[in-house]
Amino acid sequence: MRRHRPVAAAIAAALASTALAACADVKTAPATVKVDTPLAITWQQEFNEPAGTRPSASKWNFDLGGEPTWGNEEWQYYTNRQENAATDGTGNLVISARKEKLAGMENCQFGTCDITSARITTKDKFKQAYGRFEARIKIPAGQGLWPAFWMMGNDIDTVDWPGNGEIDIMEVVGNEPGNLYGTIHGPGYSAEEGITKATSLPAGQKWADAFHVYSVAWTPNRIIWEVDGREYFRVTPASLPAGKKWVFDHEFYLLLNLAVGGTWPGPPNASTKFPAKLLVDYVRVYS
Repeated sequence: MRRHRPVAAAIAAALASTALAACADVKTAPATVKVDTPLAITWQQEFNEPAGTRPSASKWNFDLGGEPTWGNEEWQYYTNRQENAATDGTGNLVISARKEKLAGMENCQFGTCDITSARITTKDKFKQAYGRFEARIKIPAGQGLWPAFWMMGNDIDTVDWPGNGEIDIMEVVGNEPGNLYGTIHGPGYSAEEGITKATSLPAGQKWADAFHVYSVAWTPNRIIWEVDGREYFRVTPASLPAGKKWVFDHEFYLLLNLAVGGTWPGPPNASTKFPAKLLVDYVRVYS
């Protein structure tokens, strides 16, 4: 399968028009208005390296470890091993959650400490305020799995979460295979109080059945979520609870990860198949 796809000749006009109405669901959303001139790519990763190549150290960092240092009572232990994050030789990065027993995981507080995975970020290597942020991804299916493509405010070292801001471009939890969530977290609207919306596919299809393009179009005072070029959610400062601060006016960096277990998806069970694989065809950012 050909994975290195040319940049589309038309980019959603979500970055240029404030007139497009929010849509409740992909099934009923009208086609997104297009413009003739593509926006400029400012950062990209196509993952066309030979099989077994780990994410480029010039573009990505690995977050390492597990609970209780950070997380949501998840079961996985994040590593920087080739077994957990490497290209497959067909144009994809594969982030693999695996069941195995490794030395050095004895301090993991939750779960059985025998699941490894990977979480990669562009912190201190790429950041941008505003633009279009998109990735073509095929998520894994299974109880307890929690794949995500998201962004964090780059000032996290000086402003504690959620004051730095978080934009979740794509989250699907294994016990809700038909629901795709887009969410923002900020001061006074974080965790379960995050501002969020779900969308689904027609006829009971599951997001894990195929590749999809997940994206946000972010301009001052507006964030629009799209999947496969169709809008399903938008937020502005008026979307916030009364008196709460809009913190989406500075640079953010990117994250990709495959979590297992935790307070939202619940634990894996006997039906969950390992290794579970999150396939990332590309990640692209436009001005």
